[in-house]
Amino acid sequence: MRIGILSDVHIDGNEKALPEGQNYEQLLSRLLKRQRVDQLLLAGDISSDYRVSQEFLDRLQHESGIPVLFVPGNHDFWSKKNGVTQTKDIYDFFQRQPESLIARPRLLNDEWAVVGSPGWYDYGYGNHDRYSLKKFAEKKYRFASWNDRHYIDWGMSDREVSRRMLRQLERDLSQVGDRKVILMTHVATHPEFVVPLPHKIYDYVNAFLGSASYEALYEKYPIALSVMGHVHFRKTYRTKETTFVSACLGNKKHWRSTDPADELAQTLVTMDL
Repeated sequence: MRIGILSDVHIDGNEKALPEGQNYEQLLSRLLKRQRVDQLLLAGDISSDYRVSQEFLDRLQHESGIPVLFVPGNHDFWSKKNGVTQTKDIYDFFQRQPESLIARPRLLNDEWAVVGSPGWYDYGYGNHDRYSLKKFAEKKYRFASWNDRHYIDWGMSDREVSRRMLRQLERDLSQVGDRKVILMTHVATHPEFVVPLPHKIYDYVNAFLGSASYEALYEKYPIALSVMGHVHFRKTYRTKETTFVSACLGNKKHWRSTDPADELAQTLVTMDL
């Protein structure tokens, strides 16, 4: 089986980069077929509206004929156009979708399983010598703010959301037996995937990039491959036990070229299981 790994397509933010008459599901479908991918793992942030993201997933699978396993990112939980104000309602919506990994571990074959969750940031990668938990919870830095402050309402603290998603991952990991595990989250779960500190800006912003508490999973479970997104860079990092992959298309301002098809080809990571 050949898997493809991708995240942070941000189709709404990147639509102006498209040639006339093209869309991202067409470009990605062609790439997946050309690379002979059997299963796509998509680690969140398709768009900044949950219905737009789900519609893209539906069109992509129809266009390509290739199944997708998906965890939503923080942007996928936004609802600028649909009037949903409670993020838990959107979480429940995604959990009901057939490609969702939320509370639904999948067995790929006799050797491999996939376990996934959006995950949520626990402020663990921020600089706690400079900022308090209360300051991180404000999501405001000088004259700027972290946009989840405006578009996300879990009805509980970020750290509690992070803990609940971690507990769900533990339940899911306990169900897959002795298989090798692919863990997919949207947020970063390893310090190699956040900005080294101290840093003038990321002393604060790192708090929203990942969950340091999730690092404990790698000590307890046979996680051979860890897929993540959110950070808008592309990187593969290996330890003795685990390969970590971030394959973020990111916003077009992060691209190395002006061609979306070329950027997708440079971003997609494929592996044979």
